[in-house]
Amino acid sequence: MKLPSELLALIHGGENQHVEFKKSTSAITKDVYETVCSFSNRDGGHIFFGVKDDGDILGGNSDCIDTMKKDFTTAVNTCVCRCNGKLYDRNHEADIDITNNEELVYQLYARKQNKCYVNKVFPAFSVSDLRGDLIERARKMASRRTGRHSWLDMTDEELLRSAGLILRDTTSGEEGITLASILLFGPDDLIMSTVAHYKTDAIFRVFNVDRYDDRDVVITNLLDSFDRLVDFGTKHLNDLFVLDGLVSVSARDKILREIVSNLLAHRDFSSAYVAKLIIERDRIVTENSNFAHGIGPLNLLSFEPFPKNPPISKVFREIGLADELGSGMRNTYKYTRLYSGEEPSFTEGDVFRTVIPLTEAATVTVGPEVPSENDVSLEAPTHVDSEIKLSADVLNGLINFCSQPRSRREMQDFCGLKSDEYFRKYVIKPMLQKGMIEQTLPDKPTSSRQRYFKSQNYSIGAE
Repeated sequence: MKLPSELLALIHGGENQHVEFKKSTSAITKDVYETVCSFSNRDGGHIFFGVKDDGDILGGNSDCIDTMKKDFTTAVNTCVCRCNGKLYDRNHEADIDITNNEELVYQLYARKQNKCYVNKVFPAFSVSDLRGDLIERARKMASRRTGRHSWLDMTDEELLRSAGLILRDTTSGEEGITLASILLFGPDDLIMSTVAHYKTDAIFRVFNVDRYDDRDVVITNLLDSFDRLVDFGTKHLNDLFVLDGLVSVSARDKILREIVSNLLAHRDFSSAYVAKLIIERDRIVTENSNFAHGIGPLNLLSFEPFPKNPPISKVFREIGLADELGSGMRNTYKYTRLYSGEEPSFTEGDVFRTVIPLTEAATVTVGPEVPSENDVSLEAPTHVDSEIKLSADVLNGLINFCSQPRSRREMQDFCGLKSDEYFRKYVIKPMLQKGMIEQTLPDKPTSSRQRYFKSQNYSIGAE
């Protein structure tokens, strides 16, 4: 029997998250149901009977096929599946017993029983428990986007109903606002009382790579969260000159809009996994819990977008924080190429991960501002080159580092900078001009044996 090319391709790819081989040739062996349980409790997969673990095809007994089909279909027709009283989940190429892992079991039932967790109804709360100013803000944002939006003529309750944010509980029959409406328009205390683990961590980690240089823990409604996360990004990323055709655009702002919108609107709010926006020297990383519809890298040409929190996504589209489904990934590709000359990566899984490559120019000239008596004033209007483009903490550390004579390379490595030209122009030269450091060979400024040391006449905080 000749197998179709698609099946052969799966077999040749070996066992993985979605593929399992079983020797079963004449009967369904017990371990088959562990895999069925795992696949059903995850997102499906392919089980090949009559194939060894190494991919060697054994085939099957044709006289036993009908019996095997009957036994198999009778045994697997359940929702959340158990095998011998145990719950299994799929992880890479293994069937994992999660029966006694309370957190994983909870996530499993949330994933299987209610894909749209944010549609959870809270009959105890009403429209009056939400923030009217946020609803009015959404109304105005929608109107600015379209000229005149239907929300302008609606009451707050009518607006929420039109957006699917007031629903009836299918079990109790009671009506109430949904978790989505609370996340979008609720006061902070109401958000914490309904989803206590909700927060987003924004981190800037360029100089102090062991911890962070700046951080903002965002625990508020989704509209204000969007603004705070975008502001955090614009604070720490340079707005590089970029042309889209003949038009100058802010590729930085376009990228931030897309990745922040995705981070907030498409996360699995039932999970306690902390969503993150991390800016590092050479990349931006976002991570959020996720209702996975596949495992592994996404391909721009072949990926199929799937709505994960439709009511939140709908409001984001209406108020201009997002566009149609799937456009975010395309836009992120486009503007990342313009911003850094490289391509972003998107990885689907229980945690959805986006990586935006950066050039050194994106982060090297900016950093957290920490005003203090030790924060040296670095501006000199008449001499542009005298501006030292380092944060105060790094500059002070560099000066102390030069208590002993140091080469340019040693100093540059201390600051973690890659560009020799940048370091000479914006660090070495202005530090010499300001008398912060001196040269061991002042008469031979370009000597390969040149070293730099802290000036005896300079003390940190002197300026």
